[in-house]
Amino acid sequence: MYAILDIETTGGQFNEEGITEIAIYKFDGHEVVDQFISLVNPEIPIQPFVVKLTGINNAMLRSAPKFFEVAKRIIEMTADCVIVAHNASFDYRILRTEFRRLGYDFESQTLCTVELSKKLLPEQPSHSLGKLVRALGIPMADRHRASGDALATVKLFKILLEKDLEKEIVKDFIKLEIQKGIAPKLLDIVSKLPAKTGVYYIHNEKGNLIYIGKSRNIKKRINQHFTGITTKCKKIQAEVFTVTYDETGSELVALLKESEEIKINKPIYNRAQRKSIFQLALYAEKDEKGYINLKLQKADGRKKEITSFTSIQEGKNALFRITSHYHLCQKLTGLYSTKTNCFQYSIKECDGACLGAISPEEYNTRVQEFIEKNSFENQNMVLIDKGRSISERSAVLIENGIYKGYAFYDLNYQIHNIEILRNIIIPMQNNRDTKSIIQGHIRKNKTLKTIRF
Repeated sequence: MYAILDIETTGGQFNEEGITEIAIYKFDGHEVVDQFISLVNPEIPIQPFVVKLTGINNAMLRSAPKFFEVAKRIIEMTADCVIVAHNASFDYRILRTEFRRLGYDFESQTLCTVELSKKLLPEQPSHSLGKLVRALGIPMADRHRASGDALATVKLFKILLEKDLEKEIVKDFIKLEIQKGIAPKLLDIVSKLPAKTGVYYIHNEKGNLIYIGKSRNIKKRINQHFTGITTKCKKIQAEVFTVTYDETGSELVALLKESEEIKINKPIYNRAQRKSIFQLALYAEKDEKGYINLKLQKADGRKKEITSFTSIQEGKNALFRITSHYHLCQKLTGLYSTKTNCFQYSIKECDGACLGAISPEEYNTRVQEFIEKNSFENQNMVLIDKGRSISERSAVLIENGIYKGYAFYDLNYQIHNIEILRNIIIPMQNNRDTKSIIQGHIRKNKTLKTIRF
């Protein structure tokens, strides 16, 4: 659990400042679960430049609670939490100073979003909260007030968690949980998980990732791991300490995240998925008569593929849909051949190409139409899909035919500026797997909308 906070002060000499306003949002890594916002009577005058900056004046604070009156609530909100703030050393120092005046030694672990943004958003020219908010398209109200700044920090922290592909932030948090005691029972772990689409991470007692997966129902999938009888399931059951997750809303984003993060983190029980899972590919080759043949073969990196598949059956089903939809000659696909290593089959229907009743030029135009629709080579597009909530959407960015990454954006701040989208994109590797995942979704029309630019 994280306590994301912001504090406004009177200004003045070092360690003599008083708190004028505090806002704390309790954040479980996915959503805000509690909040506390209050003006505070500092019992000393506010510096004039601070009044001008925040709009908080001495008159507003006369009837506000003094710090000792809100101290208990602050302790409740921050207990067993990591304190997160923009320039955390300042806010943490102010809190410790105020508690010290009450004779209480306040201690907590902290995370600074300034330092995190420097590490995870190195391309940004400025890491001040105001400039990051504008660059990342984060909606913000009440700038320089505790509530507005703290809520903006929550949204910034969400982006930073997404950008942290190596999961260092979460791993450090898990280590804190481990220090507290015994792992919860498997049933307790499952009960805390959502029945939503996303990526899940299984950690062992050292906090290390041992398995990464994706599902349209995280709770159901983890329950299958915990009740399974395969060798891998039994090993996971024996070693699991806790499970974390990232909701995506979008199945496409979940697939892309899973593929990328397995390759980065290399969990011990994801050995098969560290390499490409798309072992079969569809190729276009002309025969001696000049007709383009669609061939389903084992993937060959030396040849240019149209799209790829994880299994023979998936490829066969797709080839059947393609030939039917585009009125292609299904007889030309042939049977399985050990010489060509093709996993193909024939259907008796024929559109005339195999009999020479249609010219190669006319027939090949249909094939090219299919190839162009299923390839995003040299294209610029954004695939819009569901987000993690009803007020959010996800976006997958492709530029010049290259997959750049994904992002989430608030519907209150529509993505009209491609530069803002580039700033909030979680960068990803463009490889065969990501290309095939995206092509599959385009082919099946699974995304909500496609924007070409």
